[in-house]
Amino acid sequence: MKIQRDKLHQYQRRVTVLTDRETAIAKEMLAKGDKKRALLALRRKKYQESLLAKTDAQLEQLEKLTSSVEFALIQKDIVFGLQQGTKVLKEIHAEMGGIEHVEKLMGETADAIAYQQEVSDMLGGKMTLQDEEEVDEELAALEAEMSAGKTALPDAPVSQLPVHERPEDTQEAEPAKQPERVAMLA
Repeated sequence: MKIQRDKLHQYQRRVTVLTDRETAIAKEMLAKGDKKRALLALRRKKYQESLLAKTDAQLEQLEKLTSSVEFALIQKDIVFGLQQGTKVLKEIHAEMGGIEHVEKLMGETADAIAYQQEVSDMLGGKMTLQDEEEVDEELAALEAEMSAGKTALPDAPVSQLPVHERPEDTQEAEPAKQPERVAMLA
């Protein structure tokens, strides 16, 4: 279709050139005083213009058809994408085992949570009075240990330390004292 469109554009250019040529011929014939030939050239020009108008209408229809086809191709791609997405969703749902499997799994999860809660309640509720007393005694011992660990320490001094100046020759000698590093082969 695009090739046809291009051919119609070429045809329009040729017809435009012909109409311009017929106009020039009509002017030339009028200048020579040949009215019949000028009239014939203008009639041919008029015919070429009518062909040009028909070509414009056909070109417009072709453009509409091309746009419709392009849009239909886009729609086809969208439908194909939707089909692929639906197929993938169905596969995922099949892997999950369906709604019944999910409901069963949710029920099993709720049962496991309830069982764990029962176990926790049993363990929490089985503490005897003796166990409670032991826990209280252990807490009191920990508190005593923590308070004993907080012994009074002396305050740090606030004044600055005295600065001892070094003689310059000892500062220069220090870098020489450092041993040289030797690369070792691994």
